[in-house]
Amino acid sequence: MAACKIGEFAKSKAGHDKEEIFIIINIEEEYVYLVDGKSRILDKPKKKKIKHIQVINQIDEELQRKLETNLILRDEDIKRAIKSYKQKIGGR
Repeated sequence: MAACKIGEFAKSKAGHDKEEIFIIINIEEEYVYLVDGKSRILDKPKKKKIKHIQVINQIDEELQRKLETNLILRDEDIKRAIKSYKQKIGGR
């Protein structure tokens, strides 16, 4: 089982969303809740088994700051973090 933390990036390894990048927003036993700010918003996260994701041990600095200080996290913050991550790795 992959060790994961709230706020980390994760890539889906299975399902119709395979290869998509998400952010872990909650963890419950063998499941994680994933958001991307577009199709999977904070109000309706994707529930996925931990074994079906690849955890990317990286957290966006601004997201981390908001999570640590209990500031309001918005879907726009999630989209910005994923877009920034994809630019760093040379993605679309």
